[in-house]
Amino acid sequence: MDFQIRQAITANVSGSDAAEFQDIVNDAITRGEEHLLPGLGVFLETWWQSATEQERTQFAEQLAKKFAH
Repeated sequence: MDFQIRQAITANVSGSDAAEFQDIVNDAITRGEEHLLPGLGVFLETWWQSATEQERTQFAEQLAKKFAH
């Protein structure tokens, strides 16, 4: 069986609105279960692919700030 996690996650969230995506992300973070991380990764990958270079730069700068210790 050829299971594509990206396709499965995309199919599961197709048609979701902004509030539903926010709930999904908040739930995944709150639960803290590692098996939910690939889904968040698919969200990031999908966003990144359609983001402008400025949005990518701003996001990367925010990440750098959060991980600067």
